[in-house]
Amino acid sequence: MQEDSIESAIVNVPPQPRITQTKEGAVTVATPNDQHQLSHQKGSRLRATKAAVILTGSILVGLAIWQVASQLVGSTLMSSPSQVVRWASSYGLSNIMANAEASWRRVLVGFLAGSAAAIPTGLLMGWYRPIRTAFDPWIQFFRNVPALALIPLMILLLGIGETPKYVVIAIAAFLPTTVAVLQGVMDVDRNLINAAKVLGAKQRQIFRLVVIPSASPVILVGSRLALGSCWGTVVAAELISSKSGLGYMSSEGQLYFNVPEIYLSIILIGVSGLLMDRAMYLLQQHLTKWQERR
Repeated sequence: MQEDSIESAIVNVPPQPRITQTKEGAVTVATPNDQHQLSHQKGSRLRATKAAVILTGSILVGLAIWQVASQLVGSTLMSSPSQVVRWASSYGLSNIMANAEASWRRVLVGFLAGSAAAIPTGLLMGWYRPIRTAFDPWIQFFRNVPALALIPLMILLLGIGETPKYVVIAIAAFLPTTVAVLQGVMDVDRNLINAAKVLGAKQRQIFRLVVIPSASPVILVGSRLALGSCWGTVVAAELISSKSGLGYMSSEGQLYFNVPEIYLSIILIGVSGLLMDRAMYLLQQHLTKWQERR
């Protein structure tokens, strides 16, 4: 008994602080937790610096390859980075921002509307088998029909204004998000659900406290994929019937054989999609801080 108490006392000895003295004679006291935190901060700064260097190098290499390729192919078919910059300056920042704002608005409205309908639909389909049996064939059917194929029908039904664009983009967001939410709910560990039942949790509590948090990583990944689908859809919609937007810029460049305008629209579309994806990624990191990562 005495040996056990001694062993317990040895094991439970609190970590001893580290006392150091500077050249000026000042004494500092740092606990192991403080040392671990400082080490973690240094490691984070080092990783951030390394990532910034790699990213900068990747961009510079990409621009160099583009410059060389434009010289080999010829500026008639492939504008160089400098030509695109000069044309963008002549086109004007206000015009560029007006077209970018139009595309951003369409994507955000359609994406939010489609996601708002997809998340409860996917949750209900994943939790209730009869609902899944009834709706899953329809979801899979329309998921295999490209949203672009619906654009002519939407124009016939809703005209050539903004409404058909919003509807088509919402459909493009709704289908992949629904499938992601459905799969996320179905992949929830049954042991967690059974443990919650043993503890006396009601079905509503299990759904809110176990199912939704467990499925959230898959749901957010599906939302990021849906956002990319929205950008592809809005560009196609603007190519067909629009007087503004980044897709309209590309169509206008093709109509007047303005190659720098086409390249500028491609760059702006890619940058816009990248910024939105980074925002979704940061949201995903914040909402799933509990998840282990490499």
